[in-house]
Amino acid sequence: MLLHGFIGASSMWTPQLEALADRFTVIAWDAPGAGSSDDPPPEFGIAEWALALADFLAILSIDRAHVVGLSWGGLLAQELFRRSPSVVGSLVLADTYAGWRGSLGERVAVERLAAARADSELPPEEFSARYLAGMLSPDAPPALRGDVAELMGGVRPTGFRMMAEAVAAADTRSLLETIRVPTLLIWGDADARSPLPVGQEIHRLIPGSRLVVLAGAGHVSNIERAQPFNAAVRDFCDGVDLTERRANGQ
Repeated sequence: MLLHGFIGASSMWTPQLEALADRFTVIAWDAPGAGSSDDPPPEFGIAEWALALADFLAILSIDRAHVVGLSWGGLLAQELFRRSPSVVGSLVLADTYAGWRGSLGERVAVERLAAARADSELPPEEFSARYLAGMLSPDAPPALRGDVAELMGGVRPTGFRMMAEAVAAADTRSLLETIRVPTLLIWGDADARSPLPVGQEIHRLIPGSRLVVLAGAGHVSNIERAQPFNAAVRDFCDGVDLTERRANGQ
C-alpha cells in the first residue's frame, strides 16, 4: 500500500507500481484532497485520513498490508498504525517526519505552514518552481526535474494546505516508540526537506527498525533513485510473512 506525499498523488509511485507488481499486489491511492479523490471536509485531520485509508483497505478486502509512506504519507502510515494496527503488517517510512513539530521543531513547523498556506494559492507553474529544488538532489538531471515538476503541477490547493496543517501540528515521537511491526526506513542522503538526521532519530525511536540510506537521492527518493529504492522495499517485504503474522494474532 503506497502513500504519497503532500506534493503529489498516486502517480508519484509509477516506478514502484511497475517494478514491484511481479511479486506483490501493489496499490497506490489518491488521498482525499489529491489526484482524482474529492477534497476532504474542513474538519479533516490526520486521524480522519487514517480512518479513510482503513476504510479504503476494508473495501478492497485487504486485512493486512505492507504500508509504504513517503514524506506526508509516512506520517499517515504512522497514524494508520495508531488507529488500525492490525492492518499494518510492516512499515516502510521514506523521507518522512515525526511531524514537522516533532522532527524539525516549533519554529520551523510554524514557518513551513505559513509558507504552505501562501503557496497553495500560486498558479501551478509557480508552485512547481517554488518546491522543485527541495524535492530532488542538486545533481538531478534536467529530464527528471521536468518529470517531477509535471507531477507537482497537479497539486490541489485545498488538499495541499490541509495536509500541510496536519503534518505541521504533528509530533509522533511517543508513537514511534510503540511500533512493534517490522519497519524499514529509507532516506536520501541529499534530502533537504527531511534531512538524514531526522531519519536517524526516527530509526533510534522505532525498536528494531532498519535504516537504508540512498546516495544521491533527495526528498522523493523513490523517483530519483527508483532502482535501489525498489530493491530495498522488495528485500524487506520478502522477509515479512504477513500470513504467519496473522496466524500468530499479530
